[in-house]
Amino acid sequence: MALPEPLAANLPQLVAAAADLCRKPLRHAVLPLSDQSAEQEFILRLEARNLDGVRCAEQDLELEIYPSGKDLNLTLAWSNDPERPLLWHGSHPVWMEAGTGLRCERPQDGAPLESLARRLRAQLAFMPGL
Repeated sequence: MALPEPLAANLPQLVAAAADLCRKPLRHAVLPLSDQSAEQEFILRLEARNLDGVRCAEQDLELEIYPSGKDLNLTLAWSNDPERPLLWHGSHPVWMEAGTGLRCERPQDGAPLESLARRLRAQLAFMPGL
């Protein structure tokens, strides 16, 4: 599942806009961590800044987008804290302990990540080539 060129070029902007909307007041830059033109899964780093442009590295996320059958799944994890729970979002959100993969409760600041995952799945589901 290689991304069509227009989508590969616009994926970081699409993700940044969704993250900016769902994680206000943070602003996001999105950097690819995988070769989006050839891979079946796409890994992106969402770098956060406050409204003054100051980096908020503790709020950085890693986003993985990958197919599973005919569905599109996402995982979101905090880049700088591998001990924090991560979010898997397929047909519904599931929070997991990072070290064990066991289900856990949504963290206190997890609602914006669920919103971001829902928004991205909805937007990407209608993209050609995904």
